[in-house]
Amino acid sequence: MEEHLYCQGCGVQIQSEQPKEIGYIPESALSQETVLCQRCFRLKHYNETQDVSMSDDDFLRMVSDIRNTKGLVVHMIDIFDVHGSLLTNLSRIVGEKPIILVGNKLDLLPKSTNLRKLSQWLRSMARGIGVKVKDVCLVSSKKGHGIQELATTIDQYRNSQDVYVVGTTNVGKSTFINRLIDESTGEKNVITTSYFPGTTLGFIEIPLDDDTHLIDTPGIVNQRQMIHYLSKKDLKIITPTKEIKPRGYQLNQQQTLFIGGLARMDFIKGDRETFVCYFANDLPIHRTKTDHADDLYDRQVGELLTPPNKTTMKKLPPLTEHTFRIEEGQMDVVFPGLGWMTLVGGDVTITVYSPKDVAVSIRKSFIKKG
Repeated sequence: MEEHLYCQGCGVQIQSEQPKEIGYIPESALSQETVLCQRCFRLKHYNETQDVSMSDDDFLRMVSDIRNTKGLVVHMIDIFDVHGSLLTNLSRIVGEKPIILVGNKLDLLPKSTNLRKLSQWLRSMARGIGVKVKDVCLVSSKKGHGIQELATTIDQYRNSQDVYVVGTTNVGKSTFINRLIDESTGEKNVITTSYFPGTTLGFIEIPLDDDTHLIDTPGIVNQRQMIHYLSKKDLKIITPTKEIKPRGYQLNQQQTLFIGGLARMDFIKGDRETFVCYFANDLPIHRTKTDHADDLYDRQVGELLTPPNKTTMKKLPPLTEHTFRIEEGQMDVVFPGLGWMTLVGGDVTITVYSPKDVAVSIRKSFIKKG
């Protein structure tokens, strides 16, 4: 039987016949110790991306094969995009397996974050979609925070079976697995990682022992995530790379904050209020009078109000509005994929705008008072 080779970067089957298809590698490179498809080679060495021919359904169908196997599921989500990265169809994909919920990008949160409250909220969000999790772990794939604790939790629940790491695109699954391998064996960057969605194209199996594996799965594409509407340049601007620095704005009613040109918050009614913004440090925030906001947006989106740039504007859905009355203080207004604003006081009415299907929500704040 012919033995197939698989890319060590993304897991796709290697082929040397069709240069424009996924998994291509020149025959001359087949003898390399580390076999990387051309796409992963370019991504790793030149940070170049190449469009792939797999559809969203292809990704979902491949990952759904997990349902028919035994093992533990590690569902990784992005703390900055819980609504976009928490898989509402997780139970249908993975079946009755035990699940550990992992909130990634812990290193980007302000030091004043109450991690206990964050863990409780993540557990309640999972419960809200009908998923009962064994445990919640908070980690930083990039910095390594919480990785050893997560490894211990995995060992506790896996029952000598395979471990499947599952999540949407861009949540940091491959970075997490690279970190785990590095801390366990000292081997670095085994799996290709990048800013861009859809890096892993097949199952990548890393032995845990003689019989079981840690398995990196393809990122599942959720078109309700903000990242799928953004150009590569804009994605880098909205993606935090270091601890977020809070930016506070004292507003009177009938004032507006624009988060670039991707979202907006109008302070409709209430006493003078402090809004503390937690977004990527490079993402511009602009204040104006609400009376002027529509005109400003029409004239300046893509110019003063960026991102979006021109590439993003071609695919960004129109902004839709939703009005909230918030009666108590220390609440967060969450803009999925971007960040959030914390209201210090309470009893205010606000109207928020975000791209269609990227729904803004309200939660109790994780930020410690003080």
